[in-house]
Amino acid sequence: MSSTIDNAPYTAFHRRLALACSGGPLLDGYILSIVGVALIGMRPELGLSTAEVSLIGAAALVGMFVGGALFGVLTDRIGREVMYTADLLVMVACSVLSFWVDTVWAIALLRFVLGMAVAADYPIATSLLAEWLPAKHRGRLLGQQIVAWYAGSVLAYVTGYAFLRLAGPGSWRWMLASSTVLCVVFLVIRRGSPESPRWLAANGRAGDAVRVVEKHLGVRVDGRELMPDPEQAAGPGGLRLLMTPPYRRRTLFCGLFFLCQVGPLFAMLTFGPQILSSFGMPGGTVMDTLGTGLISLVFLLGCYPALRLIDTRGRRPVIIWSFALMTVPLTLLGVWPTAPAAVALTALCAYAFLCGGPNVLDWTYPNELFPTEIRATAVGVATSVSRIGAAVGTYLLPLSLTGLGTGPTMLIAAGTTALGLLVCVLWAEETRGTALGAAPAPAPAEPTAAGATGARKGVPAQRVAQSVR
Repeated sequence: MSSTIDNAPYTAFHRRLALACSGGPLLDGYILSIVGVALIGMRPELGLSTAEVSLIGAAALVGMFVGGALFGVLTDRIGREVMYTADLLVMVACSVLSFWVDTVWAIALLRFVLGMAVAADYPIATSLLAEWLPAKHRGRLLGQQIVAWYAGSVLAYVTGYAFLRLAGPGSWRWMLASSTVLCVVFLVIRRGSPESPRWLAANGRAGDAVRVVEKHLGVRVDGRELMPDPEQAAGPGGLRLLMTPPYRRRTLFCGLFFLCQVGPLFAMLTFGPQILSSFGMPGGTVMDTLGTGLISLVFLLGCYPALRLIDTRGRRPVIIWSFALMTVPLTLLGVWPTAPAAVALTALCAYAFLCGGPNVLDWTYPNELFPTEIRATAVGVATSVSRIGAAVGTYLLPLSLTGLGTGPTMLIAAGTTALGLLVCVLWAEETRGTALGAAPAPAPAEPTAAGATGARKGVPAQRVAQSVR
């Protein structure tokens, strides 16, 4: 591991890299949200059925499920830098082609490929960022990547509303193509971004790692310092290694808490106006655009106190208390389905604000819990698993509102959130302040007596790991 990188001062280089890496989450929020506004004009012009609307809405999520795991593995094998630009070029091509589509299957295909490219960017960009950041700033800057997601979502609804007001529903093609501008902006910002020195060292290129650290951090570092710790190194293995005893629990934790969080979350974002209308709030174009954008804004605002708390209080208490508190407004709406519209709006805003804790840890945890050799793979798998929850929540929520009613639907969301709480209580680890690659040693399948004793007495993670290997 590298104490030079972990203890480096925070510089303009880190700020620029954090901005460049935020492009993926921002584009994800924008691309997933703008299609909801585009459907207002797309549906009557193309004569879309409900099933076809669902297909278009789910295509990007399915693409993200495939792309996250696939490109996470590829990023660990061929490096972060190559993939860092390639995925944005794919987004540019799909965004431009979206302007000329005229069939459901063409739209769905482009949305699927866009989803793959967006999901690819998460393991690429967050692992690259994590491997350059000083330990003191890592939690905050990785957490800020989700802020970019909500910023992209808010921007999409505002942009969509502007298109509707200025050019009418027929401007849906321009809406779909508008993500091209953002892709080009981030292509320019990402020019000159370096490869991860930790990845270079882990793949036998210690000399290149030393040179890139000296160039961007301005310090001389011993190549041996950048090499993975033998007690922490994972070695080759990719997806299979994530489910071996040393890492299985962490893999399940990262995937399951992410899934339990985004299942209700995506449903609230996608069908927020429909949920509020069931409590008596008015609908219409303004509610479907600016109203949903307002909900995204509350999700965004909730991230800011959480960013501070994960560094002052720690990762584990923040995620546990967040999930516990998130169940309260959902349970309230479940047991009081006839609540006044003002109460319902307040409860949904409270839920959105309290989601800040899990939101800022979505990519922080997998980046801190896994070593360099499988870090991007872990982020990709967690992202893929989360999109199962997003797709299921988005698909089932309108059916549940119609078939079961508002109360049972909110109770199901509360139950899903409670399951996330249980996962966190059982498996969440504390990684605040740890050097990257030196997180607490993963629990083995059958701890030895020496390992268990060492852990209880506070023996350093390396010695505990050595005792069980």
